[in-house]
Amino acid sequence: MSEFESIWSDLQGVPFSQGYLDAAGVRTRYLHAGDKNQPVLVLLHGSGGHAEAYVRNLEAHARHFSTWSIDMLGHGYTGRPGHPLEIAHYVEHLTAVLDTIGADRAHISGESLGGWVAARAAVDHPDRVDRLVLNTAGGSQADPVVMARIRTLSMAAVEDPAWSTVQARIKWLMADKTKDYDDLVASRQRVYRQPGFTAAMSDIMALQDPTIRARNLLGPAEYGAITAPTLVLWTSDDPTADVEEGSRIASMIPGARFEVMPGCGHWPQYEDAKTFNRLHVDFLLGR
Repeated sequence: MSEFESIWSDLQGVPFSQGYLDAAGVRTRYLHAGDKNQPVLVLLHGSGGHAEAYVRNLEAHARHFSTWSIDMLGHGYTGRPGHPLEIAHYVEHLTAVLDTIGADRAHISGESLGGWVAARAAVDHPDRVDRLVLNTAGGSQADPVVMARIRTLSMAAVEDPAWSTVQARIKWLMADKTKDYDDLVASRQRVYRQPGFTAAMSDIMALQDPTIRARNLLGPAEYGAITAPTLVLWTSDDPTADVEEGSRIASMIPGARFEVMPGCGHWPQYEDAKTFNRLHVDFLLGR
């Protein structure tokens, strides 16, 4: 029998807070750890996700940073604007969060959709981004097979948030399919069972529409305009794109560092938190 993994045991003994910010009128849920006088780090999850994506990273980063993991716009327990969500909407919300917490500048690290948003923020607001991490980031291509898979799994999980459908969505993220991820499944199931979340997920899935996605994609001009020191972090078993795509992204960003984590899928910060935390903290500290 595999060892039970618990979100609470990941956070047990870690000084952290959970709460809500008013980010330009959007009620925004966060997890926070670290001294607020330290440099600010904002962690951004992926499509259909929530702040718990980073429960295994708060303690290590709180030693050095005022660390915020937020539920992004329309996600988790954060406010839902009620319209299809494109990258500019997420970036606007991110900058509102920075304004609300009083951060003129911050390190921004994003996974999947979060990486797409982080990269766009670094292009549009270079004065706000200190260091940038793109972790199995989206936004560089439009693979119809992957897009259809994300939409199918995500909509199934909210239209019928049974254990099996939500677990299938969680397991898709992971390289190790032998684990049950019960606590993550229960946490996400509660998010997906909120009234109105089927409509919210439909708005989140807008970026899986080929026409909408096309106008939001990042290319050489956008990646080439990033001035923040950047780490592109990929994995051996990412279900959205292979290592070569991660390398291609890094090659377009001036001076970017590229790292590959073996034995991980779309959530390396969770599947191998020890390695992720070491690579991530070292980069953010300029080592």
